[in-house]
Amino acid sequence: MLFLNQLINGLHIGSIYALIALGYTMVYGIVKLINFAHGDIIMVGAYVSLILITDAHVPFYLAVPVTMAFCALLGVLIERLAYKPLRSAPRISALITAIGVSMFLQNLAQQIFTATPRPYPTVFTVAPIVIGKLSINFLTVLTVSVSIVLMIALQAFVRLTKTGKAMRAVSEDMGAAQLMGINVNNTISITFAIGSALAAIGAILYSLNYPLISPTMGSLPGLKAFIAAVFGGIGILPGAMIGGFVMGIAESLTKGFISTQLPDAVVYGILIVMLLVKPAGLLGKRTSEKV
Repeated sequence: MLFLNQLINGLHIGSIYALIALGYTMVYGIVKLINFAHGDIIMVGAYVSLILITDAHVPFYLAVPVTMAFCALLGVLIERLAYKPLRSAPRISALITAIGVSMFLQNLAQQIFTATPRPYPTVFTVAPIVIGKLSINFLTVLTVSVSIVLMIALQAFVRLTKTGKAMRAVSEDMGAAQLMGINVNNTISITFAIGSALAAIGAILYSLNYPLISPTMGSLPGLKAFIAAVFGGIGILPGAMIGGFVMGIAESLTKGFISTQLPDAVVYGILIVMLLVKPAGLLGKRTSEKV
């Protein structure tokens, strides 16, 4: 029974990692950029939703889409101002810029909200779901369900819609896609918008489960989501989903059966082993690059 409980807990936190990892993997798949500011968009989403619910008294069901819209606009703004001018620059320049944007967002939030953590309001007061001797928290069911539905919807969007096909074309060859009449700038902006909107949902789900938010709250889940994306094969959407669930389950089982102080070490260890055995990630393919 303990194993089953820990497995469910792992799926719970893993689904949040997977949702956040989708933003990393989408951006990398299009522009080959590791957007380290993505974790701080989670923090921004948490604060925006908190202000809407507690200060503006906006109903939760309205606060969610408003937060998603705000984070989507923020993602597009960051891309246009910070990343677009460096599109033809060496990748290390864009990487350093991403770290700079991350630090800027953290320090800005600290100036506005102070470093003191703020409690997130309790939105749902639903009794746990009991199946025999197993008790499942409602937030666990909600988090896993929402994450899986959004992952399936995103995969369908990328595979079936005209915009999704444009995103895949830009991912394959940006120059050729531009010659074929695809608006590369708009496609990249849409990618950042979708990834940031997903980060907003991840922020709300994370805050509901861990109801204490601070300017640095996005760093750790953002890092673990990045690890999940690399584990699954960065740039591959199903890989991000699988990687998120694997990271969450590994973390939960480590806490339950080994030590509460070692889950991060185990997660990083799994990543190291994967990179040694299969450097491209679980679903990634080995590629050659001319130098």
